[in-house]
Amino acid sequence: MPEHTDRASDWMKGDGPFSDVVMSSRVRLARNLAGFPFLSKTSATQRREIACACRDHLMDSGIAESMLWVDLPDSSEMDRQILVERHLISRQHAKGGEPRGVAIALDESVSVMVNEEDHLRIGVLRSGMQLDDGFAHANQIDDLLEQRAGYAYSSRFGYLTACPTNVGSGIRISVMLHLPALVMTGEIEKVKQAANDMHLAVRGFHGEGTEATGDLYQISNQTTLGRTEQEMLADFQREIIPKVIEYEHAARQAMADRRTYLLDDRIHRAQGVLTSARLLSSSEALALLSHLRLGVSMGRIADIELGLINELILLTQPAHLQRIAGGRLDGEQRREFRAEFVRRRLTGG
Repeated sequence: MPEHTDRASDWMKGDGPFSDVVMSSRVRLARNLAGFPFLSKTSATQRREIACACRDHLMDSGIAESMLWVDLPDSSEMDRQILVERHLISRQHAKGGEPRGVAIALDESVSVMVNEEDHLRIGVLRSGMQLDDGFAHANQIDDLLEQRAGYAYSSRFGYLTACPTNVGSGIRISVMLHLPALVMTGEIEKVKQAANDMHLAVRGFHGEGTEATGDLYQISNQTTLGRTEQEMLADFQREIIPKVIEYEHAARQAMADRRTYLLDDRIHRAQGVLTSARLLSSSEALALLSHLRLGVSMGRIADIELGLINELILLTQPAHLQRIAGGRLDGEQRREFRAEFVRRRLTGG
């Protein structure tokens, strides 16, 4: 497990470009080893061979200054859930078959899932809008691993993957966006429809199969065949995400100009509840932290750092909360501890 699960990963510190709207950027590459079937067609022996080979390549290739290997079948349910909450593994990977694992850089900017849907899922995370940097790092890791492992590749189709939508470059670009003003003004449905029209996926905080909570949305590409990585990155960097940022900023300004009392009521009511409540559910905490984050981003709340709000969004999730509390809590105990934890962090008490 990562050493410091009582604080946020570096990519959640809120110090990247456009971090008022863009919480994080991720570039992920799907790869499979040459000479082995896709996981759905492998035997138990082949899966073990793949896991061992990938682990050895990852730990010996120098892809990061220091890497941690986590053998998921040997990890507790809480440990696996913490990795999901930190966006280091998928929910599918947490519950999948054996053997499977993940290699994680100590700063958590890199995580490589082994035996998820594909043999390898190389992921690089950055704070704010840093897709170019994330892609450069992912590409560097990819080159190092390909030299050692050898990938399943077709001169006609490109990199071969278990899911047809990943065939080609195998790249999945995703950006985590905080869009509270678009939600408040009812404009979020237009953004979601525009994204769907452009064949983009719009998902919740934990990606595939999750609904948006805390006004947090992931936007990602759905297909990779027939387009280069540079073309897809350019679309995200210059067209798609800048437009969404522009719409969110415009909605914030419209709220500030024409619905000032409503905006400030949402922000200060959230601050009041978070600093005085005695019970908080996970969903309620996320909703309130979203409004408080909006106030901090717009300069309507002083003396609270954006990084602290991001950290609380992570640490108030169930597995993290229980790890901080030192053991398993039932539903009411979690709500009580969450309220106390948030109150202390926001007030310095």
